[in-house]
Amino acid sequence: MKNSLTKGVGILALTTLFAAGCQSADLSEAEQETTASSTAQAETKETESDHDHDHEHSHAHDEESQKIYDGFFEDSQVEDRPLSDWAGDWQSVYPLLENGELDEVFEDKALHSDDMTAEEYKTYYTEGYKTDVERIVITEDQVSFFQNGKELSGTYTYDGFEILTYEAGNRGVRFIFTLAEGSGGMPQFIQFSDHGISPTDADHYHLYWGDNRAALLDEVVNWPTYYPSDLDGHTIAHEMMAH
Repeated sequence: MKNSLTKGVGILALTTLFAAGCQSADLSEAEQETTASSTAQAETKETESDHDHDHEHSHAHDEESQKIYDGFFEDSQVEDRPLSDWAGDWQSVYPLLENGELDEVFEDKALHSDDMTAEEYKTYYTEGYKTDVERIVITEDQVSFFQNGKELSGTYTYDGFEILTYEAGNRGVRFIFTLAEGSGGMPQFIQFSDHGISPTDADHYHLYWGDNRAALLDEVVNWPTYYPSDLDGHTIAHEMMAH
């Protein structure tokens, strides 16, 4: 009887220990699942937070870039730029305007403005784009004009920049280069304006040239404009409308 009682107590103890062990194992698994779930949620939130931060940073950068493009910036943001920023083979957009390939640009401008009709825009840009320098090639410190079928070349050195304020209240920067040596007919000064204010590769530009540095800074009516020579008129028109 005593042995039976002892065995009964032993079995009861083992059963209790076994049940406790199972409960501990179940609890441990639940805790692991809860911990894993919490970790996953934290990682998801962290990833979403990083994504939101990157998106906000990119959006802010785009807004800042657009402000600069539109001509609103601080003097301290302007930096010197090398001639290599405009390196490449460039075509004048004036022939594209003359043959009608830019008409959709002027129609688009008229749709988004009450100031002028498409025809009035075309007249305005005809004066702005007009030039007989149909192509420009820039390599290192060399600038070549292709004018009326004739090639003229010169070596140019950097001559600083000038910040201009326009009647509308926005501003622009002219990056100036002076002729060091070259064939006859090349201008003493060339001045680039491409809406950029610090070193960057230009995707198009307006160019002013002549022999009087100060007088060129007053020129705001005629601004011959150049895009890469390997672009067709349709592509150029749509790039213009994108801005």
